[in-house]
Amino acid sequence: MAMSYPLLHVIHLLAAIAFIGTLFYEVLILAKVKPQLVVGAAAVAELEQALGRRTRTVLHWVVLLVYGAGFGLAWQHRQALADPFASSFASLLSLKIALAVSVFFSFGLVAILLRSGRMTPSLYRKLHWAVLAQMLGIVLLAKGMFYLHW
Repeated sequence: MAMSYPLLHVIHLLAAIAFIGTLFYEVLILAKVKPQLVVGAAAVAELEQALGRRTRTVLHWVVLLVYGAGFGLAWQHRQALADPFASSFASLLSLKIALAVSVFFSFGLVAILLRSGRMTPSLYRKLHWAVLAQMLGIVLLAKGMFYLHW
């Protein structure tokens, strides 16, 4: 039985809020607070490891939901996606999907760099800022799909 469009839309929206909210918190709040902590470096490292483990656990499910629901929504718009330049909606949706794929690969790159030991704090910050910018672009495109017409 196929899930209804409104249910997929709500699941996608809630998962996207969780995904973007987590990254927003990491980039704009947590990264600025860590240098201000007056505890020892070992305590900060322990906190970072614990938060990282929990964040990865939660985000695995969130990513599954946001991309799973996104596939379901895209399937319902497959006719529009067959000709992405036929309408403003199809063009913006195609661009939104391209950015979502880019976010997926960006996080894959982060995972690869972390596991291989080649991730630096500077690169980590830059990649997180880039992904946050991509996600904000996705949000703007999602709204634009219904309000921008040409």
